[in-house]
Amino acid sequence: MARTESTGSQIMSDQAQDAPQKPMAQLSIERIYLKDASFESPGAPVIFTEQFRPEYQVDINTRVNSLGDNRHEVVLTATVTATRPEDRTAYIAEVHQAGIFQVTGVEAAALQQVLGIACPTTLFPYLRETLDTMVVKGSFPPLQLAPVNFEMLYAQALQQAQAAAQAGEAAPAADPDVKH
Repeated sequence: MARTESTGSQIMSDQAQDAPQKPMAQLSIERIYLKDASFESPGAPVIFTEQFRPEYQVDINTRVNSLGDNRHEVVLTATVTATRPEDRTAYIAEVHQAGIFQVTGVEAAALQQVLGIACPTTLFPYLRETLDTMVVKGSFPPLQLAPVNFEMLYAQALQQAQAAAQAGEAAPAADPDVKH
């Protein structure tokens, strides 16, 4: 006859299995892809005969599209405009870097944070590399974008949306486009 003993850890393990468990938050990347890219150099070839010391304007935006089944497309867009001091455009480079993310086990408020912070942070290195490659292939010096703090930008966008709502303006959608 076999004898079994219950140890303290076995009892705790059984109790933990009986208690209702909160689902674990999980973010998985299904795909990262280049959705759109464009590069134009309206001042070429004359721009190459001059000393190149442009001023840069960088605009970064995030857009989220729900795909159902806890899947979301997040599109991180960056537009870089390099202009000469005399207001001549050296180049305009734009990249739409996208990813399909599956997010489970999070509530609505936390979901917006994941989609507005974690997903763009994941996409940014791909976007930065694509922009740099396009600029170099356009025969300009490398473009090395500084890291972006998407958590801070998300908090700023949230504050702006709250201020707009308090001012009586139209309230933003549940997952607004975030402009940085």
